[in-house]
Amino acid sequence: MAVINAADVAKLRRVTLAGMMDCKKALEESEGNFDKAIEIIRKKGQAVANKRADKEASEGVVLSKTSADGKAGAIIVLNSETDFVAKNADFLALANKILDIAVSKKPANLEELKSLPMDGGKVGEKVVEYVGIIGEKLDLSYFEKIEAAHVQAYIHPGNRLATLVGFTKAGVDIQVYKDVAMQIAAMNPVAVDKDFVPESVIAQEIEIGKEQARRDGKPEEMLEKIAQGKLTKFFKESTLLNQDFVKDNKMTIRQYLQSANKELTVTEFKRFTLNL
Repeated sequence: MAVINAADVAKLRRVTLAGMMDCKKALEESEGNFDKAIEIIRKKGQAVANKRADKEASEGVVLSKTSADGKAGAIIVLNSETDFVAKNADFLALANKILDIAVSKKPANLEELKSLPMDGGKVGEKVVEYVGIIGEKLDLSYFEKIEAAHVQAYIHPGNRLATLVGFTKAGVDIQVYKDVAMQIAAMNPVAVDKDFVPESVIAQEIEIGKEQARRDGKPEEMLEKIAQGKLTKFFKESTLLNQDFVKDNKMTIRQYLQSANKELTVTEFKRFTLNL
């Protein structure tokens, strides 16, 4: 039988993120063959994944990060079955490693991210491998990216809510960027500005406004005007640039940005939250 030393076990663990005992057993089973040991761990992960395919992975982490130059960023969601696993250090290490790849490689979509190289395999394969390590269903379920003059990331404490924001200007006080990223987390706007709100959402809000006015006994000929008034209020409350700044409700986010730089505005944002 091959002699399995601690250095080999540690090396296999770095590559696979599997536990020390799982790595030791895989090396023993493969008689010290490193590549075969990796394959053993992968097959174990696939077997467990198949068994748990019908389970619901609704817990997990939401993470966002920007590139070193601040001009690109990504936000991902890695799901688990339980909150206990979501707080596991190795699970977080896996999520952050995937996030680093997403930031540096800038894949076009989630499927492309899953196919990118990672530790001798692919990102998607590594997620499956880790299923065998912890015994829970995992799912890399969400990925979005932003590229802009400046991109700001924010992760709310607990790793269940994160935002990513693109701005038109770099070099502004970093607190301004952070404030807007946190505003999005707190106030959950539906769009950057009213012109970015989908027509389907506008139509729905108008119908809601009419129905509310109708229930209040307003005349039929007044419904459209009342609904338009409610729509204006919706734009004020639900579009980022028109929202009141949570730190100073005497100004809107648009005014706050312009107070920092007349040309500063938001190009786009991403926000994702697990059930809080």
